[in-house]
Amino acid sequence: MTASRSEDLIARLTGELKPVSRMAVLKRVGVGLGISLVVSAVLMYFWLGMRPDMMTAKGTMPFWSKLIYTLALAVVGTWAIKRIGHPLGSIRVNLAIMGMLIVVISMLGFVQLAMAPLGAQYYLLTGESVTVCTFNIVMLSLPLLVGAFWVLHGLAPTRLTIAGAAAGLAAGAIGSLVYSFHCTESTMPFVAIWYTLGVLIPGLIGAITGRFVLRW
Repeated sequence: MTASRSEDLIARLTGELKPVSRMAVLKRVGVGLGISLVVSAVLMYFWLGMRPDMMTAKGTMPFWSKLIYTLALAVVGTWAIKRIGHPLGSIRVNLAIMGMLIVVISMLGFVQLAMAPLGAQYYLLTGESVTVCTFNIVMLSLPLLVGAFWVLHGLAPTRLTIAGAAAGLAAGAIGSLVYSFHCTESTMPFVAIWYTLGVLIPGLIGAITGRFVLRW
């Protein structure tokens, strides 16, 4: 009798379920990350300010190389949130693409170091803002991490640690994109190390906190 009632209850509950449209998921991702992106950008503008040589920098290849790198990571990270938001979702493809992007920027950095005059390598690696770059990216990523967690709370992730890591990587990637509009450093070795670290640290933070924050 008890089993029969349980089956009736399950049937009644599942019968009332309606499939969530793909557009609803995309809309939630867009709203959550869109609002937090605005918050991060406003924080960057009033805390750090836009780079003073923006008009000149826009005409240089290093500026666009850094922008393309951070934008590509941000797109892949956002896609990862959508994928991990489904039950048993996987971000292996996203991690593989991110890994390839990091390898490419690292190879470009190595080539630039190899071709640089003797004595210039240290500056290429550290620039003038090595002590604050990664920290600033992590700070700018925090509003985005909150937004990413909000997005996932409305979806159905089952692998909470991985979901938290995806949220953190996306937040760090978008935060690095926002920071690139302030930072005047554009050498490939600098970007490969300190920007990438600024993406990975929020990923670690997300992985550690996600299992608690995203718990149903």
